[in-house]
Amino acid sequence: MQSRLVKNMKDLPHDCVVHILSRGSPRDACRFAVVSSVIRDAAESDVLWDEFLPSDYQEIISRCVCPVKYKSKRDLFFRLSSPLLIDGGMKTFSIDKATGKRCYMLSARDLNIAWSDNPLFWCWKPILQSRFAEAVELRMTSWLEIEGKINTKLLSPNTQYGAYVIVNMASHRAYGLDILPSEVSLEVGKFHSQGTIILSPKQGSSSKFGENISRVYHERNDGWLEIELGEFYNYGIHEKYVIMRLKEIEGVHLKGGLLVEGMEIRPI
Repeated sequence: MQSRLVKNMKDLPHDCVVHILSRGSPRDACRFAVVSSVIRDAAESDVLWDEFLPSDYQEIISRCVCPVKYKSKRDLFFRLSSPLLIDGGMKTFSIDKATGKRCYMLSARDLNIAWSDNPLFWCWKPILQSRFAEAVELRMTSWLEIEGKINTKLLSPNTQYGAYVIVNMASHRAYGLDILPSEVSLEVGKFHSQGTIILSPKQGSSSKFGENISRVYHERNDGWLEIELGEFYNYGIHEKYVIMRLKEIEGVHLKGGLLVEGMEIRPI
C-alpha cells in the first residue's frame, strides 16, 4: 500500500502535492517529508510554508525588537515558533509549531496593575529567568488587581484559546497571599468565566477552603508558574477584546511577595 501511494504521488504535479500538504498541518508536512523525495521537495517549498505562516507575517516581523533573518519560509516558520519580543519588548509573539496558530504573551508592563507605579507597593526589576527586560514584585498592598487585554483580531480564528497569568512567589518574602482566595476571570463580549485560586508557595494550602477553590497553578519549563484564567473560542467573525483578570480585593490584610511576568494567550 505504501509503495503504491509513493508511486501515485510521483505522478502528481509538484503544485498538487503542495496543495495536498497544505490541507494538513505543519506537523503533518514534516512527517510526510520522509516518505519520498517528491513529497520532501514539496514539504520544503516556500509555497507550502507560506500557507502555514500568518498572512501578516511581514508586519509582525517589522514589530520585532531584533531583526529576524531567515533563508526560507520554512526556516521563518520555525523561527516564529519560538517567542520573539515585539512592540518595543512589551509583548512576545510566536506560532504553535504543530498547528501554526498564533500565541502572545503580554509583559507585566503591558498589564494594568493597580498601584504598580507606586514604589511603596510594587518594585520593577530585571528577573534572570524572564524573557522581558523587567518583571514586577508586589511589596505590599491590600488591593491586588491585575488586568490584561488583547484584541481577538490578533488571534487565530476558529481556535480554542486558553489564557494564563504567569507568576512566581518569593517564598522567603511572600506573605498574606493565602489568607483569602484570589479570583481569576476572563471576558470576551458576553462570554464570562471565573474561578478561584490560593496564591501560596505550597500547592496543598488550598485544602482549608474545600471545594471553593477551582484552580491550581502549574510549574512551567521556564521556571515560572502559570494560573489558568479561562478558556474561550475565537470565532474570528467580530472584533472583541479578551479581558483577563486576577484579583483579591475583599480582604483588608496586607500581602506581598508575588512576582508577575505577564499574561499568555495560546491555543489549546
